Amino acid sequence: MQFQVKGRNHEVSEAIRSYAEAKLAKLERQLTDPRVELELTVERNPSIAENHVAEATIWTKGPVLRAREASSDMRASIDQLVDKLERQVNRYRTQGRSRRRRAARADAPSLETAPVAAEGSVPVIVKTKQFAVKPMSPEEAVLQLELVGHDFFVFRNADSNEVNVVYRRRDGNYGLIEPQ
Repeated sequence: MQFQVKGRNHEVSEAIRSYAEAKLAKLERQLTDPRVELELTVERNPSIAENHVAEATIWTKGPVLRAREASSDMRASIDQLVDKLERQVNRYRTQGRSRRRRAARADAPSLETAPVAAEGSVPVIVKTKQFAVKPMSPEEAVLQLELVGHDFFVFRNADSNEVNVVYRRRDGNYGLIEPQ
């Protein structure tokens, strides 16, 4: 297992580093050759006590797993983070095949329209993310969408080599957006 720990707003002690590595090593038994990146942050807010945040991204041969937990103690945040990641791994391992079959049988959904911003207001980009777009099938993308817990997932379609988006519809099904 490749393991990297980053600290933001504080120095990560060797005790916390080894504690996190020991906790995350549990996941190595269920995943093949994972690469783990753990970011530990201390957020300071004058109105409340310090908030210790643990964020992890795990790259595997299958899905990319992500989780974020916060509490008043860094060890508690790491424990909660590992619990969340274990649930994601179990969901991936047990529900992966049946979910892919159901997604393959689903009819092609119609595209929904997005609401338009109010006249006179200027939209502001508040966050930018960059990530690798791996070639995969739409069924694999739906599985990734479930694992990361977002409403949409951007991927490169392995068949057409085009960038596509899968999204969760209000009715619980999934939609696929393909360029023309």
